[in-house]
Amino acid sequence: MNLLMQFLEYSLIGIASGGAYIIAALGFVIIFKAGNVFNFAMGEMMMIGAYLFYAAVMQLKFGWPVGLLVALAGSALLALLIERALLRPMIGRPVVVLVMITLGVGSILRGVAGLIWGPNIIPLPEFLPQQPVFLGDILVPGKLAWTFVVFGALALAFIAYYRYSRAGVAIRATSSDQITAEGLGINIRQVFSMTWAMAGVLAAAAGIAAGAINGITPQLGDAALSVLAVVMLAGMSSVGGVVVAGILVGWMETVVGAYLGAAWQSFIPYLVVLLMMIVRPTGLFGEQRIERI
Repeated sequence: MNLLMQFLEYSLIGIASGGAYIIAALGFVIIFKAGNVFNFAMGEMMMIGAYLFYAAVMQLKFGWPVGLLVALAGSALLALLIERALLRPMIGRPVVVLVMITLGVGSILRGVAGLIWGPNIIPLPEFLPQQPVFLGDILVPGKLAWTFVVFGALALAFIAYYRYSRAGVAIRATSSDQITAEGLGINIRQVFSMTWAMAGVLAAAAGIAAGAINGITPQLGDAALSVLAVVMLAGMSSVGGVVVAGILVGWMETVVGAYLGAAWQSFIPYLVVLLMMIVRPTGLFGEQRIERI
C-alpha cells in the first residue's frame, strides 16, 4: 500500500472513531446550553450505560435489541435522578457547586460499577457486523464503520429534533434567557429534566459503542477526556459544531497514533485544542457573548 492510500485508510478509521465522541459531546452541550452546568459525570454515565447493556444481554439473557432499550432507558432514568435529587435543589448556587456535584457523582458511579462488576475488562456481546468495509483498496474495520453509520444517523436525527421540534425550541429559548423563557410559559425545570434525560440516552449510546470496540471497565469514563476536547474545540454552545470537532479529534488521535505512536497520541490532539483555545477562546463555532454592565 502506498503512503497516500495508507494515510487515507488511517484518516477514514479516525473519522469513524470520532462518532462516539460526537454523540457524547452532544450530551455535554445540551445540558450546558439549557442549565449552564458542565456535566463532569458524562464519562461515568457512558460507562453505566455500557454496563446496563452488558447486564441486560449477558446476565439477564435478553436479546441485544431489548438490552439496548433497557440500557438507554436506565441511563435516562439515572440522569433524571441526578438532576432531580442533586442538582435541582442547587438552582441559584454558584456554578462551582454544581461542577463539584457532577464530579462527586462521577466518582460514586465509578466506585459502584467497580463493586458490582469488578475492575477487569468485560467484552460486550457481538451485535455489530464485523465484516470489514472496503472503499476501493481502503479497509475500515466493520465495527467502526457501522458505529459511525449508526451514530451519524443518530446525530443528524438529534440535531433535526433540536432545531425543529417544540422541545428543541424550548431548550434554545431557555438557553438564551431563562427568565424570558419562563415568562413565555416555558417550564424551565421541565426543560432541565428533558435535557438530562436526553443526555443520558446519548451517553449510553456512546458508552455501548466504545465498549463494543474495547470492552468495558470502570475506567471507561476516562473516554470523556477526549469528549471534553471535542466540546471545547467546537465551542461550549454549538450543537452542530460538535459533529465537525468530533471528526477532527478522532482523526487527529488516529493519525498521530499511527505515525508517531501512542505516547504522542495521548497529548498531541489536546495540545492542538489548547492552542486553538488560546487563539479563539470561544472555539470553532462558539457564540461570542458580550456582557454589558
